[in-house]
Amino acid sequence: MPMPRIGVVIVTMGTRPRELEALLASVAKQDFPAARVVLVGNATPLTEVTTDATKVPLEENRGCPGGRNVGLSMLRDAGDIDVAFELDDDGLLIADDVFRRVQQLFAADSKLGVIGFRVADEHGHTERRWIPRLRADDPMRRGLVTAFLGGGHAFSMPMLRQTGLWPAEFFFGHEESDLAWRALNAGWKILYEPEIVLQHPRTSPARHAVHYRYTARNRVWLARRRLPAPLIPAYLAVWILLTMVRMRSLTGLKAWWGGFIDGMRSPCGSREPMKWRTVRLMTRLGRPPIL
Repeated sequence: MPMPRIGVVIVTMGTRPRELEALLASVAKQDFPAARVVLVGNATPLTEVTTDATKVPLEENRGCPGGRNVGLSMLRDAGDIDVAFELDDDGLLIADDVFRRVQQLFAADSKLGVIGFRVADEHGHTERRWIPRLRADDPMRRGLVTAFLGGGHAFSMPMLRQTGLWPAEFFFGHEESDLAWRALNAGWKILYEPEIVLQHPRTSPARHAVHYRYTARNRVWLARRRLPAPLIPAYLAVWILLTMVRMRSLTGLKAWWGGFIDGMRSPCGSREPMKWRTVRLMTRLGRPPIL
């Protein structure tokens, strides 16, 4: 059986040139080369970037999911890619066998849809929020999960053709959940593989000015789009409670509630709720879709 052909998508805003250069070098040094590498510039011309990758400068910032969709669409339409990697522009592949190991995993399981990598800082530490399960005490525990990190993962291209790409309208926040839930609902598996590592600096998502507002709005949109009707109020109630307990910033709280109200009032896109068997599957995997 031929090994899956690899494509890579990297989205950048041009604000981390040194990190991007190191990432591109780590992609180029892989012992099994990628068939295609696409570098998307979100509102950046990419004129200062020297690379053999296909450069796609965008005039406007389309957000994380919108920018990634540009690259994924190119890989999908090329017709010669089986597995698509997506990597944050400040990430780094510290091993040179990542592509080959991911190839082997996808080749061994035709229903594998997503492989999520372990994200670790330069000291090898993995933060709890980077572990895609509720019981996040052991970052080295491998297995099937219900979520993945957007900064370092690989997709089955047949899966993407069935489920569709990222929800570009989310712009920032919870786009991973929307895609993960669609994948699980279509019968695909999500594997957390801690032996495959993306090195990434420790950062806070709250560093983005839009974090609180978009997080709240997109969480409401996610519920309205993907959950069975009886679960929507339970999901939102849980997250209201958790937010009120965790939030330490009055400014952040005001932004969060503004986003929540916006999410209730504004169009959320097409509603395609998950099946109840998907709810049961997610519960068995340790994360029912109310958390």
